[in-house]
Amino acid sequence: MDQEAERSALILEMIRAGRKLWERQYVDGSGGNMSARLSDQQVICTPSLCSKGDLTVDDFAVVDMDGSQKAGSKPRSSEILLHLAIYKAVPQAGAVIHCHPPHALAYALTGTLPPSGMVPEHEVFVGDVALVPYETPGTREFAEAVLPYVRDRTMLLLQNHGIVCWTDSVTHAEWMVEVFDTYCRTVMLAAQLGTGLLPIPEHKLEELKEIRKKFGFPIT
Repeated sequence: MDQEAERSALILEMIRAGRKLWERQYVDGSGGNMSARLSDQQVICTPSLCSKGDLTVDDFAVVDMDGSQKAGSKPRSSEILLHLAIYKAVPQAGAVIHCHPPHALAYALTGTLPPSGMVPEHEVFVGDVALVPYETPGTREFAEAVLPYVRDRTMLLLQNHGIVCWTDSVTHAEWMVEVFDTYCRTVMLAAQLGTGLLPIPEHKLEELKEIRKKFGFPIT
């Protein structure tokens, strides 16, 4: 597939993912952003100040690895530096999504992580999650704040802000958002039952880590 065809395919994939993020209420207003790696030197991303539920084929921007816009009539995402920091730190990252799913964000507002080891799908597809200290969105400090954590994890909880995740494709990153926010919501509901949470036995968690490793995800 030549670069133009790949770019067109990525745009359609990102439009579909944006619609799903909006329908699931993981983004609001013009919040959230997505990107995908076009090459070692270029990334395609969503524009600034645009609802992810209303994306069209003419909305997307192409930037180089320094964040300079190379194509697109609309300005690139104001948080592209976050995405670029991840691509530079994690060569296998093919796509990055940042958004504000409410149940995950609820944990971020308390500065805590949901308990781990409860649901197999979370352990396989999300794995270990780290809490990143707050920095002002869009700044270089914000982008650099993820660097101590992102090489060993595919999902980060951003304090007072939301989440960012990376994987091989935009579609799979959107799936990861769904799995994580559903996990956060389910843990909250289970805790309200007042009977305590029943974790997966430790030796069974090791089996799930092996499954995760087969998918090529990092293991902490």
